[in-house]
Amino acid sequence: MLPLAERMRPKTLNEYIGQKHLVGEGAILRQMIENGNLSSFILWGPPGVGKTTLARIIAHQLERPFYTLSAVTSGVKEVREVIDKAKRYAAMNSGLFGGEEKGDKHEGDRRAILFIDEIHRFSKSQQDSLLGAVEEGTITLIGATTENPSFEVITPLLSRCQVYVLKSLEKADLLELLNRAVHEDEHIHSLNIEVKETESILRYSGGDARKLLNILELVTNSGVKLIDNDTVTKQLQQNPVAYDKNGEMHYDIISAFIKSIRGSDPDAALYWLARMVAAGEDPKFIARRLVISASEDIGLANPNAMLIANACFDTLQKIGWPEGRIPLAMATVYLATSQKSNSAYMAINHALEVVEKTGNLPVPLHLRNAPTKLMDELGYGEGYKYAHDFPNHFVKQQFMPDALQGTKLWHAQGSPQEQKMAEWMKYLWGDEAKK
Repeated sequence: MLPLAERMRPKTLNEYIGQKHLVGEGAILRQMIENGNLSSFILWGPPGVGKTTLARIIAHQLERPFYTLSAVTSGVKEVREVIDKAKRYAAMNSGLFGGEEKGDKHEGDRRAILFIDEIHRFSKSQQDSLLGAVEEGTITLIGATTENPSFEVITPLLSRCQVYVLKSLEKADLLELLNRAVHEDEHIHSLNIEVKETESILRYSGGDARKLLNILELVTNSGVKLIDNDTVTKQLQQNPVAYDKNGEMHYDIISAFIKSIRGSDPDAALYWLARMVAAGEDPKFIARRLVISASEDIGLANPNAMLIANACFDTLQKIGWPEGRIPLAMATVYLATSQKSNSAYMAINHALEVVEKTGNLPVPLHLRNAPTKLMDELGYGEGYKYAHDFPNHFVKQQFMPDALQGTKLWHAQGSPQEQKMAEWMKYLWGDEAKK
């Protein structure tokens, strides 16, 4: 018998749960499907939200050949083989067989769809091998990734694809899926399951449809007839791998990891790091989070933290795995034991709020560049004082727009490093630095 998640996989858009912003009435992907005019795109979202399912539904509804590759197991050779198949198919279906007969709902467009799961794991050479086929229209590429494509997909390929963001399923979506599984799956329905409480199963699923169905299957296979919060919790405590297999708690564990660093607990941070290493988490994913933590949580209290985090990232790429776990551990302990400050993080957020409220305020004339004669005649740059010509490489002048004079965005926090910076600002600006 197939797993419950496979048995419940929807086959049409009407059966598909969630992502209304993409496939709801009038939404962009639904319009593309209904028009039969499909361009290459990448689906970015957390595990279990329906990326693979959506790709399959699209291929089925458009009656296109559907090839699927996993970035984990496929290389350049497999990519080229699929592209060759797509070319042969296109040649066979051109002209007389091109689907251009009157009445064909998708006339003229029989391009094969190539679905690549975990496209962020494709190397540069693997991604390069796709470029020609995507650009020429030999294939329509649908990529799926849990990582930000701007970091992991090469720019030439990214520029040829739209990126659509899939969201974690909401409570209503998960409840609909649960109800559908209990009443529509033949096997589950035959067990006469009663669902009394749903808080635990929803909490453990974390917006992941596949995880929710796996939990339901685990609980019902154990002989349970009544699903409530205690039952679900007990079953999962006894079988933790059932809901964390292959790192499915990816987002929960990385959250615990970062919060342990922020909370200055190196032991807890190392534990969560070990959990990710043992589960086979992508090391670059961990390293990127360390860089983010260094800037967001440690910041100006210890600017060296950013250097350490970046050095960890670089070292990891040079030495690979499994030795890469050592610089990850080193950076983790350094960041966890470092003094903390989020003043830069708070300052940029405050600045963005100001920009949103005040709009595009004009740049003061003396700060403007004057690359043309007309601009020079209009006074652009006039009165600007070159700081390096003055003692301490500083001279008082206006840098904010007129409407924001005196606005304070950055506030030093209590670390010795930032207090030193604040004292220097006070020395230069005098009372103005206190505002």
